[in-house]
Amino acid sequence: MRVTAYTDYSLRLLMHAAARHPDLITIQDVADGFGISKNHLMKVTHRLALAGYIETQRGRTGGFRLAKRPEDINIGAIVRLGEGNAPLVECFDRATNQCVITPACKLKTVLWNAEKAFYAVLDRVTLRDLLVEPAEFLALLKRRTPA
Repeated sequence: MRVTAYTDYSLRLLMHAAARHPDLITIQDVADGFGISKNHLMKVTHRLALAGYIETQRGRTGGFRLAKRPEDINIGAIVRLGEGNAPLVECFDRATNQCVITPACKLKTVLWNAEKAFYAVLDRVTLRDLLVEPAEFLALLKRRTPA
């Protein structure tokens, strides 16, 4: 399986926020640390704020922070938020399925089970589990950040 860049950026942004929790950080901090687009991160930040995972503060000294404790943020839920309801393969959506072998296909069952297993693993992980050593994490980001 592969997650979209949007989901990847969501997870990275949350990990950065968890490492600095409860401090405010900026989108620019995250963009510089990971070397990713500030514009993409603005969209990610907006969606995570709407979903209640982060809180934002406007203004010159603004930024964002986690709205929940890291141990209360489930990674499976974040991946589902980022990936939306898009089916893994065409045949999972009865309304749009055009695959002629669907009635006899055994691959769909294998893929269905694989997707369920994928999310079952992610559902057992919290944001806190992903960030064992915040200082080391932040030091790695600083190496990337231009002086």
